[in-house]
Amino acid sequence: MKVEDPVDKLLRQWAEERPELDCSSLNVVVRVLFLAKILRRDAENALAEQGLKLWEYDVLSVLRRQGPPFRLPATALARAALLTSGAMTNRIDRLESRGLVSRGEDPADRRGVMVSLTDKGQRLTDAAIEARLRAADRQLGALTPAERSTVADGLRKVFLAVAPPESDSW
Repeated sequence: MKVEDPVDKLLRQWAEERPELDCSSLNVVVRVLFLAKILRRDAENALAEQGLKLWEYDVLSVLRRQGPPFRLPATALARAALLTSGAMTNRIDRLESRGLVSRGEDPADRRGVMVSLTDKGQRLTDAAIEARLRAADRQLGALTPAERSTVADGLRKVFLAVAPPESDSW
């Protein structure tokens, strides 16, 4: 017997109320939306243990993934985070005040700003990714490695079909 979740109930209600509609796409979309809320909350909790907010981790992890010297122009950082330059400036200000990033001149663009991860920022980001991985492993504990791969493949197809072109810089 199949165990039902709240989405099954939602779909059953729509089938009763509007039987002429094909709501099968909601079978996936609503679950992804519900899971996104749960997964975000769990990620926020894992990062809170490191003293980070999710948005802080997002910016720091972009820099950390660049490899040494862990820096990017502010415009590239904003693009990778899908933020406006004004929003990124605000985030950089807040991270800089915590000693997690520093600003410098961009040698390729005299008007530009280069953002670098500090040693403190690198240590914190390294601890945070470990916390994120532990949380992700807990979240996906119900799936076998093969099931994880199948789910990832399907989500990748959907992501590539709907994601904005800038998303390749994440």
